Amino acid sequence: MKINVFNNENEVLNGLANYFVEIAAKSIANHGQFSVALSGGNSPKKLYELLSSPLYKDKVEWSKVHFFFGDERYVPLTDPQSNYLMAKKALLEPLGLSYKQVFPVDTSVSPEEAAKKYTVDINYYFAGVKVRFDLVLLGLGDNSHTASLFPHTPVLHDKTVSAKEVFLDNQQVYRITMTAPLINQAHHIAYLVYGEGKAIAVHHVIEDKKDIENYPAQLIKPADGDLQWFLDNSAASLLKK
Repeated sequence: MKINVFNNENEVLNGLANYFVEIAAKSIANHGQFSVALSGGNSPKKLYELLSSPLYKDKVEWSKVHFFFGDERYVPLTDPQSNYLMAKKALLEPLGLSYKQVFPVDTSVSPEEAAKKYTVDINYYFAGVKVRFDLVLLGLGDNSHTASLFPHTPVLHDKTVSAKEVFLDNQQVYRITMTAPLINQAHHIAYLVYGEGKAIAVHHVIEDKKDIENYPAQLIKPADGDLQWFLDNSAASLLKK
């Protein structure tokens, strides 16, 4: 695990954008394409807008990039809460990408069926070889969740390499998420976290004793991959090391 700490929000976004460009180039050079699982939320939205801006859009061979989603809210893909819609507006449409390069979660079916279908889509893309995304982008919630791996949910103990439906009792909503074993098979995993409000969660996940029920993001530990955190000074302020 490598922890990268930057002075402010702009620097951390540029730091991760540069990392994205680097991993994309290496992946395309090694096997002709780049598979990335996107995260939702406000922090990655700014990253996507930066990647599709004149500063970065010519630095990636976008025609060889394929996009998946680490998790999705169980809402129509046209709903303002949809992770897909956010990524579409911030990144996919500005780059003029083909729909064949994007793999959204089908939320028109039941949550269980949506998770099963997404697992099939992922396995189909990898065509019978081990499912290893080149890059998985993750955020971190104030409650130490990542993707839709929320505290005290059954999916935290799921050992399958798949997508699963998750019901959040406190919100009375479903989400679809990649399991921790699936995420952990990635070649590269990068957390994007900034702001003082995330400092406690960052400390819990990185420095506290293992307690996945309360700090689910501790589940993300690739066995044979690269894990990096991209933090600003505020988010890293409670780290002792």
